[in-house]
Amino acid sequence: MPRPRRTQISIEDTSYYHCCSRVVRRAYLCGEDPLTGKNYNHRRAWVENQLLKLSSIFAIDIAAYAVMSNHLHVVLYIDIEQANQWSDKEVVQQWHQLFKGSELTHQFVNGKVIEDYEVNTLKSLIAEYRSRLSDISWFMRCLNEPIARKANHEDKCTGHFWEGRFKSQALLDEAALLSCMAYVDLNPIRGKVAKTLQESNYTSIQQRINAAITGQQPNYLVPFVGNEYMNMPKGLRFNVQNYLQLVDETGRIISEGKGGVMSPSTMDILSCLNMSAENWLKLTNDFGRIFHGPVGTLQELTRYCEHLEKRRRHFSACCQYIC
Repeated sequence: MPRPRRTQISIEDTSYYHCCSRVVRRAYLCGEDPLTGKNYNHRRAWVENQLLKLSSIFAIDIAAYAVMSNHLHVVLYIDIEQANQWSDKEVVQQWHQLFKGSELTHQFVNGKVIEDYEVNTLKSLIAEYRSRLSDISWFMRCLNEPIARKANHEDKCTGHFWEGRFKSQALLDEAALLSCMAYVDLNPIRGKVAKTLQESNYTSIQQRINAAITGQQPNYLVPFVGNEYMNMPKGLRFNVQNYLQLVDETGRIISEGKGGVMSPSTMDILSCLNMSAENWLKLTNDFGRIFHGPVGTLQELTRYCEHLEKRRRHFSACCQYIC
């Protein structure tokens, strides 16, 4: 039985969550349809553009994403601090970029006088908007619904485009986060739709590689901050070059279809995560099949379950891969 989303989110334990949405029809609705011969690759650009747009509106940032032919993966970072720092006016302005709002909120943004009897209603709306702008369910709703409408209009049909519920799982520690990001970034390699990371269109790894060529990082992705993590409001505590090297070497092993032996420098990177090469390759190949719930060490999983008042530690057997 599906669990309510609120029972899967624990900001106290982690701000990072892996989400996945799949289409419901038989055809490859975001790629090339082998049944009809039609190509729908342009819809992948729709998804990517909407993702990046939402990251500038919500207090939610993107750590990794991959838009595939019939499904989408995205690793999200909930920035509660940003949501709380927005002024009331900023909250309403952000919300109005997606929804019409009410006559009262437009009066407020335009600087018109708010009557005393309307103040409580306005405060309630602002609190609701602030909460929704840091809510994964609202983020995914604002991503999936416009894409479904455009696809149905193009196909001249009605009905569901995406599955009713998207999958989400908490990433409870650094090893879980980075292995999930790599799993997402390597989707085109595993699916044999790209031979190299540079050819992996509609993915965060392609964006990171293109930016790294000029010594930059994409503005619309959660940055790698390395040792500067303690002085940064947010960021991935890892070196971007090390991550790109790790994913690139993993991708080469996967594309060759062999067990492969990792280089000493890559093994040094894995040692920082306290993870063996065997476990790393297992996770980046089978993350989606191994984990169906929160991901992390047994200690982190126990803490997560306690905070959400869960009586049982479901999926604890999978913790063996996150050492």
